[in-house]
Amino acid sequence: MAQIQWFPGHMAKARNQVQEKLKLVDLVLEIVDSRVPEASRNPMMNQIVGQKPRIMVLNKKDLADPQKTAEWLAYYRKQGYEAIAIDAQHARRLQQIPQLARQMMKAKLEKQKSRGIRNPGLRAMCIGIPNVGKSTVLNRLVKKNIAVTGNRPGVTKNQQWLTADDTFQVLDTPGILWPKFEDESVGNKLALTGAIADTVYQADTVGLFGLTFFQQGYPQALRKAYGLNDDDMAQKPADLMIALSQKWGYGEEYNRAAERVIFDARQGKFGPFTLEVPGDLDGHAE
Repeated sequence: MAQIQWFPGHMAKARNQVQEKLKLVDLVLEIVDSRVPEASRNPMMNQIVGQKPRIMVLNKKDLADPQKTAEWLAYYRKQGYEAIAIDAQHARRLQQIPQLARQMMKAKLEKQKSRGIRNPGLRAMCIGIPNVGKSTVLNRLVKKNIAVTGNRPGVTKNQQWLTADDTFQVLDTPGILWPKFEDESVGNKLALTGAIADTVYQADTVGLFGLTFFQQGYPQALRKAYGLNDDDMAQKPADLMIALSQKWGYGEEYNRAAERVIFDARQGKFGPFTLEVPGDLDGHAE
């Protein structure tokens, strides 16, 4: 399979805009997908953001494995960031983000108060690759549908300031990917979770990646979802895909079976899952 590569010109422009606007903000909210916390981070983010204080916001926690989410939160805190897991679709814990920001920036706020500023405010920049739910997080924070949302990657195009409350403003930014995925598995993870446009990956490759993952990582969930027995589960992933294609009446149209696996993963048929854990990191993360 050729490496999945997707870096439209507007994303290169967005990266430059982010760097220009950093001096206007106090901290950064980096939104990632709880199912793929590292794969859904732009590897250049630390280079772009530098030493600016950061909150790692693990969104879609309802779709992720709770135990693994806890491991990721601990990992990011150990890296020196604040970290919180949320489900933006249902607005749970969203107001903890400004509270956490004020806690992080307490020294700066106290300094402003000492200068006579009664209600000192904070400005944050919200960053994330496409389809991690960044716009949904922002809409819930400001309690209005201001940020544009969509179920296809790259909906947000322009930067805009949004007001969460009297003392907390957030700058929305376009989703940023990177020129290429050095690790093929990163592309597969993003494609399986829907972060990459369906037109830029091969369904058979991503579907087989997903089937292999669930067969090894969540075998009981796979058994239950597809009514599999011990003999089915003992097959190699490629052979199992062929068997499923036959079972579903697709014959030799294995692409259709692969597309179904991808669709089922995104729709939650296998239950909550996480595609990576901190122990997997091998140079993709810092």
